[in-house]
Amino acid sequence: MRGLDLYTKPCIDLLRKMGGNTDWDRARIRALRQHMGLTQDRFARHLGVRQQTVSEWETGVYEPRGTSVTLLRMVAEKNRFSYGAPPDRHE
Repeated sequence: MRGLDLYTKPCIDLLRKMGGNTDWDRARIRALRQHMGLTQDRFARHLGVRQQTVSEWETGVYEPRGTSVTLLRMVAEKNRFSYGAPPDRHE
């Protein structure tokens, strides 16, 4: 990984480690937030997005894209959130 800065290389390494799992549906986002013990507002501040954005992800109005997906992966990894299987869909 020649020429990558200190921030890019760990992100690329993490993405390779995580494999193709990009399934950030509403149940998985809610499960991550609850795993961290955060309200939507605190979770949003932690991610640097609006609380309304988290609410829209969790209600299925929108799905995270681009850098939000990468950030969710990184936060999940840091907090030892299980990627083994999608969480139960009990709402």
